[in-house]
Amino acid sequence: MRQDDCYQLGEVIKTHGLNGEVSILLDVDFPNEYQNLESVFLEQSGKLVPFFIDTIQVNGNKALVQFEDIESLDEAKALVKSKLYLPLSTLPDLEEGKYYYHELVGCEVFEDKQPIGTVINVIDLNGNQLLSVDASGKEVLIPLKDEILLSADIKKKKLTVKLPEGLLDMYLEEDSDTPED
Repeated sequence: MRQDDCYQLGEVIKTHGLNGEVSILLDVDFPNEYQNLESVFLEQSGKLVPFFIDTIQVNGNKALVQFEDIESLDEAKALVKSKLYLPLSTLPDLEEGKYYYHELVGCEVFEDKQPIGTVINVIDLNGNQLLSVDASGKEVLIPLKDEILLSADIKKKKLTVKLPEGLLDMYLEEDSDTPED
């Protein structure tokens, strides 16, 4: 399994107890939908390795997990800070007009039919999502809000935005390092 074929479910944040349990931070919209997980992929030395789940208890955006064959504190410690992944194919289909954030990466961004750039990432800053857009080699951060993102055609990889006045200029103006008299 390749990382490009997966989405990040969360991360192992700490051990729990002495018998190999770990606490996981779930980075998903609906954590309770993962209450019946049977397996996940953990990133280990840059590769995705399958881990089977004995038990999982989801509480809010955290889960207490006991993996098969992880039976000691030392074995569990080796998993801390590992990212968890699931195949993209496990994501439920969304209704028309809805999208997953990972689907925005690679989309071309337009305002008034003028190209701005290409989405390179979606950043989550304390619950505020931002599109990181490569605009001619400069990064432009665009808030992912309904009043700004007017339309998303995932099949055509095209986003249409209405930016707040001055936002684009703030990023694209030439730096002026010359002192004023």
